[in-house]
Amino acid sequence: MNIAIFGGSFDPVHSGHIEVVKKALEMGIDKIIVIPNFLNPLKNKTSAPAELRYKWLKEVFNDFENIEVSDFEINQKRAVYSIETINHFKPKYFIIGSDNLKTLHKWKDIDEILNKVELIVAKRGDIDKNLLKKWDIKKVVNVNIPISSTEIRNGKFKYLPKKIENKIKEYYGKN
Repeated sequence: MNIAIFGGSFDPVHSGHIEVVKKALEMGIDKIIVIPNFLNPLKNKTSAPAELRYKWLKEVFNDFENIEVSDFEINQKRAVYSIETINHFKPKYFIIGSDNLKTLHKWKDIDEILNKVELIVAKRGDIDKNLLKKWDIKKVVNVNIPISSTEIRNGKFKYLPKKIENKIKEYYGKN
């Protein structure tokens, strides 16, 4: 079975994340495990609490076949390194956003990660082809939704999942 992990902060989840999942399934992936982190190891905070981000993801993906939303990293109550999650789930693929290409060299045990999984990069906008070559990335998913979680946190309420649009607006409108 071709299993992929799609991890991240999802702070908040938006239509671009949904597009990544849909396109990855079209690539022949049998199951995607969406895993919100408790805290990104390369960051020191999130805006929304982990449990809320997990709840939003469950609502967004509950009607999708072959999608599981896991609270594995949240249950650790600490920053969890990707290698730990990969060792736990043993996927074939690991989906990352193209913004992560610039920091892959900082990831704990990146060489071990690359030996255990094939990376799939979700691309929004331009991408550094030299970084794709450096990390030997052959699979790229093009996402044509021009939004980031940062923009949403900053009040640009576009491309929100309809199911939870009002919840996201309410939460980030107050913070």
